[in-house]
Amino acid sequence: MKALAIAATGMNAQQLNLEVIANNIANINTTGFKRARAEFSDLLYQVERLEGVPNRANQAVVPEGASIGLGVKTSAIRNLHVQGSLTSTGNKFDLALSGPGWFQIEGTDGQTLYSRAGSFNTNANGELVTADGYNVVPDIVIPEDAVEVIVNKSGQVFARIDGQLDLEDLGQLSIATFANEAGLAPLGDNLFRETEASGQANVGIPGDPGFATVEQGYLEDSNVDPVKEITQLISAQRAYEMNSKVIKAADEMAAVITQNIR
Repeated sequence: MKALAIAATGMNAQQLNLEVIANNIANINTTGFKRARAEFSDLLYQVERLEGVPNRANQAVVPEGASIGLGVKTSAIRNLHVQGSLTSTGNKFDLALSGPGWFQIEGTDGQTLYSRAGSFNTNANGELVTADGYNVVPDIVIPEDAVEVIVNKSGQVFARIDGQLDLEDLGQLSIATFANEAGLAPLGDNLFRETEASGQANVGIPGDPGFATVEQGYLEDSNVDPVKEITQLISAQRAYEMNSKVIKAADEMAAVITQNIR
């Protein structure tokens, strides 16, 4: 009986859907987190009667066929890179991007990674780093005697040195955009990696056309909507229950056949 296998694929799909929703809710307060959505597609069809073929030799063609679907499969888990709201922190090293773009981060193997989480700090050498100690690209070094650090909307970093009137130019932050942000591979720790699906990084200056601006003293919140996630959770739960009832009904029908055979 195909119904058992078909409903089983539906239950597996809704279980995965529930796991995606659970991860979204778990990261509701994660800086720069982008919610994900599970997407599904139908499986192959078993053709009982083919449409568009002659009913008899040289006769009218069959207008409609009979194809039985064999269930559902996961086609993608898409990260929705929608702008999250900005929260003021007052921390001079907290940076948020307002608009499209990604901070460039140097990974442990020297590979450039990408993040929307701008909760930066400085290491023992004064270098601007992430909360996990990864260097921000390009390298920005904050002098020890700096009494104030200023980052403007264009990503220029300045420091006011104790005893000096003029600001010292420490460098220029650059950000990257992608033709297909959904194609970036999530690595954890708020980091993403470029893939063939995302296309190569297009590096530019904040504030240029098509690039975000930098907001100092702000962090980008997760774009998870709790109301939407709870609604999706209820929908996934009900779909799971309906598939389980299909399995129960198919089992009862098989039981009737078995009893009659006896």
